[in-house]
Amino acid sequence: MKLYHITNNTAAAVAIADIPVVDYVELYNDLKERMKDGNYHVAHYFATEISEGLKFYIILLNDANGEVLISSFVPDYYAEGLASLTALHPQFHPFEREIHELYGVPFDSHPWLKPLRFSHDRRNKNSSMDTYPFYTIEGDELHEVNVGPIHAGIIEPGAFRFICSGEQVLHLEIALGYQHRGVEGEMLRENNSLRRVVISESVAGDTAVGHATAYAELIEKLGDKRVDEDLYLERMIGLELERMAMHIADTGALATDIGFQLYQVACEALRTVTINTTQAWCGNRFGKSLIRPFGTNHPLTAAKCELIRKNVADVRRRYAELRRDMLEDPTLLARFEQCGLVPHVEMQRIGGVGQAARASALCRDIRKSHPSGYYATKLSHEPITKQDGDVMSRLMMRLDEVWQSADYILRTLESYQPKGELSAPDYFAPLHADSLSFSLVEGWRGEICHVALTDDKGQIAKYKIKDPSLHNWLGLAIAVRSEGISDFPINNKSFNLSYCGHDL
Repeated sequence: MKLYHITNNTAAAVAIADIPVVDYVELYNDLKERMKDGNYHVAHYFATEISEGLKFYIILLNDANGEVLISSFVPDYYAEGLASLTALHPQFHPFEREIHELYGVPFDSHPWLKPLRFSHDRRNKNSSMDTYPFYTIEGDELHEVNVGPIHAGIIEPGAFRFICSGEQVLHLEIALGYQHRGVEGEMLRENNSLRRVVISESVAGDTAVGHATAYAELIEKLGDKRVDEDLYLERMIGLELERMAMHIADTGALATDIGFQLYQVACEALRTVTINTTQAWCGNRFGKSLIRPFGTNHPLTAAKCELIRKNVADVRRRYAELRRDMLEDPTLLARFEQCGLVPHVEMQRIGGVGQAARASALCRDIRKSHPSGYYATKLSHEPITKQDGDVMSRLMMRLDEVWQSADYILRTLESYQPKGELSAPDYFAPLHADSLSFSLVEGWRGEICHVALTDDKGQIAKYKIKDPSLHNWLGLAIAVRSEGISDFPINNKSFNLSYCGHDL
């Protein structure tokens, strides 16, 4: 029996009738072996309510050939428990935890079946942050350190529970889900595409362009309207400007955490130039309003192209000087090298994505493996990877990717002649009925995945969002094991994961 519908990231939406409904035992046995191949990883896995009970959907990515594998199952025995895929392949852990939290599905042998988000519509209302079952280790020489959930900075809440022997961290458990945002539910509350794209810009405020692009591409796959090729070019520039801005900001934040205020101030100046360039383009420093489905309200003009070229070239030149100084600083190198190691094999086991995975020699980059838009048609992207998986490697990823993004923008705009006019956004385009649509976008943190199911009238009936942080929080917990607790800030910043991107 056919287990998967095979498609790719540039194809149109898939008719739900074309997605095989298989027996879970057969799917489990296939995944047991298939996921041993490091070319595969899970992009999304979720359940939705139907008249017969629950229907489960799973989306796998084959990084070697660009295939996207989609399957589904409707078990009649899930109340008694499903065999846990996490017990075999840890990368499934957040997906099974969410399904358990929302629907009460037990997963036999799951090693960590704890709440993922404490969403308002969770099945067990007695399960709360106050009763979160933190892991404990008994020992007279051990002590616990709790950080959060309220932090000194203006950031979202999250609790970090350390178990230490003296200064050495033996275990870190990260508990998120304090905000109860209900983002996925809000995407369904009104049949209003403009409202949805505005919500998508706020999934993670520092990734407004990335998540809005994911929404736009998903909706465009569900519609039949042609999208102008120049729109893909402009989205690429928006995504790479966002990548530059956030990598520069993180470079400065890492310098701050070891007391190098001069580097931080220099990075803040460069980040300001970068985000002000985005503001000059669309009116918002974080790129809100830049991305809209089927069109744009802010097409590039010759004057805007020239401004972007001038500013990006200036930022690249000045960032190169900063990069040289940082890499010649022995104190910085001593603090960052061999600190917070996440080996390649561990990053692969947990399903790590994005620049954090690439710092551990795991080449996960949607722009290369599953490109769409301009990346699929015009730009041949070659991912940057590092080998050591330490804080230094995660810093080097940022240092090198800022250059790469700047080069992509400058090279593209060198010969680009803007039309000055592109199609206006369309918020009322009819959508395919009874279909599944997904989008994959490489945000600056890594792989973003949006999934939507439509009903028989072409209305969106289910919307699922995955921020790359969902995969990588466990990587941070691994990084600090056996490190001094005083090294937690630089490890945390070297990942710089999103609380709100997780708390949907």
